Amino acid sequence: MGKKEEEDIIRIAKKMDKMAQKKNGAGALDLLKELRSIPMTLELLQSTRIGMSVNAIRKQSTDDEVTSLAKSLIKSWKKLLDEPGSGDKPSEEKRKEQTQLSPSQASPEPKEESSSSNSSSKDETSEVTANTLISTYPRAPNTSDSIRLKCREMLSSALQTGDDYIAIGADCDELGAQIEECIFQEFKNTDMKYKNRVRSRISNLKDVKNPNLRRTVLCGSVTPERMAKMTAEEMASDELKEMRKNLTKEAVRDHQMATTGGTQTDLFTCGKCKGKCCTYTQVQTRSADEPMTTFVFCNECGNRWKFC
Repeated sequence: MGKKEEEDIIRIAKKMDKMAQKKNGAGALDLLKELRSIPMTLELLQSTRIGMSVNAIRKQSTDDEVTSLAKSLIKSWKKLLDEPGSGDKPSEEKRKEQTQLSPSQASPEPKEESSSSNSSSKDETSEVTANTLISTYPRAPNTSDSIRLKCREMLSSALQTGDDYIAIGADCDELGAQIEECIFQEFKNTDMKYKNRVRSRISNLKDVKNPNLRRTVLCGSVTPERMAKMTAEEMASDELKEMRKNLTKEAVRDHQMATTGGTQTDLFTCGKCKGKCCTYTQVQTRSADEPMTTFVFCNECGNRWKFC
């Protein structure tokens, strides 16, 4: 990986991040074109996190050309994963490299830009490179517990579902360890409650129908602590949330129709208490050429059902 290419990418990423923060995409197209001319590698993607900056510009921009070029770049970078020899560094090697960073390098506060000397430019580049998403949170302490290590491994694997983590440049091993650490700190042991909590995180992170959850964790929008405590409803996809919302509305509507008004009859038999003292309401819930739907309420036991 050339030092010049890395410095250029970091410079472009800084400008894009400022544009995204100010919601002003003027000049983004020129930066994307410059970025397109730089040979990209997996190592560069992971060290500079340029994928996040490009994605932020893509979301903010209303220029179709900017959006199209940003999408094209991200798509081409994701293909790097399938190239021969593109495998990630072993987990232990990555952890050794990160633990060897000096305190000044790991600081989340970037140094002010200076053109006085090449050495200051190199220091700045080194610091920005070290300033990854993970460094904003305390690193997870090591553990020798075999169950906890296996859970961390499975969480890391779940975060690597799809290619998003490549473009984002997230450290899935460290993120998985942080999520596991938060879960362990809550239960203080590796009993069934702990395991069920870990399993639910893994299942939702690997859900191909819910990629947004995984992306928000990889990008840092959802912190490891938050991910460790989210309920099933909170982790659900937007589609599933909407479905649950509609079912709740229907249940409330059925309850209201069954208890407010209606016609009393003995033509229906309750499936629970076998009583015949019922109240029914008919509503046109489908198209006009379809028969009305009958909602029945048992006055004796309170059972409600729909009769079509």
